[in-house]
Amino acid sequence: MKLTHFILVALLLVTLGCGTTKSIEGSVIADKNLSAKALLNAHKAASQDFNTLAARMQVKYEAPNESQSITTSLRIRKGSIIWIKASILGVTLAKILITPERVRFYETLSNSYFEGDFSLISNLLGTQINFDQVQRLLLGQSILDVKPKTVSVTPVSVGESKTSKYRITPRKQNLNYMLSMLLNPDNFMVHQAQISQPDAKKNLLVQYGPYQKIEEDYYPTQLGILAQDGLEQTRIFIRYKKIDLNVSVGFPFNIPKGYTQRSFK
Repeated sequence: MKLTHFILVALLLVTLGCGTTKSIEGSVIADKNLSAKALLNAHKAASQDFNTLAARMQVKYEAPNESQSITTSLRIRKGSIIWIKASILGVTLAKILITPERVRFYETLSNSYFEGDFSLISNLLGTQINFDQVQRLLLGQSILDVKPKTVSVTPVSVGESKTSKYRITPRKQNLNYMLSMLLNPDNFMVHQAQISQPDAKKNLLVQYGPYQKIEEDYYPTQLGILAQDGLEQTRIFIRYKKIDLNVSVGFPFNIPKGYTQRSFK
């Protein structure tokens, strides 16, 4: 996996938390009587109220014959700009700029850049996606417009500690594209999400660590990603070092002269 592909996959799957729910009070134990409609409404209601967001993260990446650790900066102007910079020891490795119209990035190691639409991200994630959906991913919301009548909700206990969660799965599951999601009962944030494609021998598992409350919103402290493609496994671990809301931020992005344009098909 190329460096920028890794950064895109890792950061587009990052959950940056959401605000407290406005209609249903959370609990330590999943409520077996809570309907799918009520749960999904609570999840959607857990939305952040911010204009800008700035975060710094330590990202570790492990793949066959490759391992690295990078510092990453993320900035968002809600509804209009997503900006990402990856660096090692203060040296910029790559920058990504995403707007509602297009995706742009450049890599300093390969002296190359990309300018195009969302098909690149859609191909990386295996599903069609737009700016709004990318932003919802970054904010910990489902990118799918899930209807209550199309899913089943089941209280489950997970892990050695038997922690209570809500499991959400489609009532009619596509056996070649299987989806599942676990929500925390206390804050209705995503605990785990999984996409399995048995025929293609692909599996993507995303799991979020404990959430911290900053002002009135919840944010994760860590995130783990396991991607399986055939016999190859890629592991990504992200630790949040700092998150600031409604701060003055810039989005500098200028492709250096002499860089070669890349295409992905």
